[in-house]
Amino acid sequence: MRWQKLTPNLMVEDVAASAAWFVAVLGFALGGEVPGEDGVLNFAMLHRDDVPLMLQRRGSLEADVPALAGVPVGASLTFFINVDDVTALYEPIRDRVETVVPLHDTWYGQREVYIRDLNGYIFCLAQAVAQA
Repeated sequence: MRWQKLTPNLMVEDVAASAAWFVAVLGFALGGEVPGEDGVLNFAMLHRDDVPLMLQRRGSLEADVPALAGVPVGASLTFFINVDDVTALYEPIRDRVETVVPLHDTWYGQREVYIRDLNGYIFCLAQAVAQA
C-alpha cells in the first residue's frame, strides 16, 4: 500500500476572507468554491505549485465531522512547506503576516520562517541550505 498525498483541510470561520488571504499574501490560486445553502462559501480548494490546501467553514466541517464541533479554530501543529527560495518568498510579505519565528538558519540545514495566518494556523516556510 502506497500513500499518495496529504491535503490539509483547515476549519475557518470565513472561507472567502481566508481564501483571499492565501491568494493575496502567499500566492495561492483558487481552484474551486462550494457555497452553502445560505450563499456563503462553505469550502474552497487552493493550490500553489504542488501544495494543495482546503478551507472549510466551521458549521460545514462540524456537520461532516461531528467530533470537531466546538473545537477552536487554529491548531497545535505547524504546516511545514518546502519552497525553492524562502527569503524571496518571505521578504515581500513580511509586513503583511505575523512572524512567529523570524527567518533563520537551523542546525539541521534549513532556512526557515514561521508565520501565522488570519485564522491562527502556523506555517513554516523552509528551504534546504548548506550546513556550516
